[in-house]
Amino acid sequence: MYKGVLLGFMAFAAYAMSDAFVKLLHGSLPSYEAVFFGALLGLTALPFIKRKGDRWREVIIAKRPSLWLVRAVFGAIGSTSAVIAFTALPMAEAFALIFLMPIFVTVLSVIFLKEHVGWRRWSAVIAGFVGVLVVLRPGFRALGIGHLAALICGLSGAISMIALRMTGSQEKRVTLYGAGVIGPLLLTGILMLWDFRWPQWRQWMLLLGYGLLAALGAVLLMLATQKSPANHVAPTQYSQMLWAVAFGYLLFNDPLDWPMLIGIVIILGSGLFTFVREYKVTRWWRRTKVV
Repeated sequence: MYKGVLLGFMAFAAYAMSDAFVKLLHGSLPSYEAVFFGALLGLTALPFIKRKGDRWREVIIAKRPSLWLVRAVFGAIGSTSAVIAFTALPMAEAFALIFLMPIFVTVLSVIFLKEHVGWRRWSAVIAGFVGVLVVLRPGFRALGIGHLAALICGLSGAISMIALRMTGSQEKRVTLYGAGVIGPLLLTGILMLWDFRWPQWRQWMLLLGYGLLAALGAVLLMLATQKSPANHVAPTQYSQMLWAVAFGYLLFNDPLDWPMLIGIVIILGSGLFTFVREYKVTRWWRRTKVV
């Protein structure tokens, strides 16, 4: 069990390092171009994700194509908005807003799945949005495209999570991973046709780090969930905030004042509580196969 949790920490460390690499580009390439090459390199994880008996065509052929398409489209939107957010904001601030994803999942589950949400989860939702107000402090500091991009990233992840819940256990892991890679690859590849900039050697190195570390994170996360229950591995995602603070201080000179720190703690606490509750609900959905 502990091996799985350790692998979870390693996976999200790889993801955080991947985000640091894309931030080091400092917006020198269009966000969709960075996502394209990141998704292209993400294909290197497929041989490790694919199980014995899986077919390569199952990367793009799903049992429920409409939900695969939803995950593919919002995977592209989420990845692109994440690059914009990490480029424009301090890493810790970007992560704080992206980590609203479990809160968005709760709200969307009420709207689309007609799910009953108790007062504890609604309290977590309210606390999460209070944390956002503390971090953003509207009216007291300038807000920009990075804040909007981070919120869109969190919302896109939540929509993908709702689609995953509706899919249940019907789809194979290689199909679910394929949606998150093929979607961004195709959609950002189309966007690149109008404004492609050939990367310089330093940009190539940063893109390699961005894509390969994300692929490594995916493989490690798969191994983690094989070693330990998913509800034990999931909270390790929040270790990314520690990496974000460290990278922000050591590499980017990111500011982190007390109000922002307090808001981050509130968001993390509410998000972690909601994450655990959402896992329990998702497990129930899969067991009963309600779609």
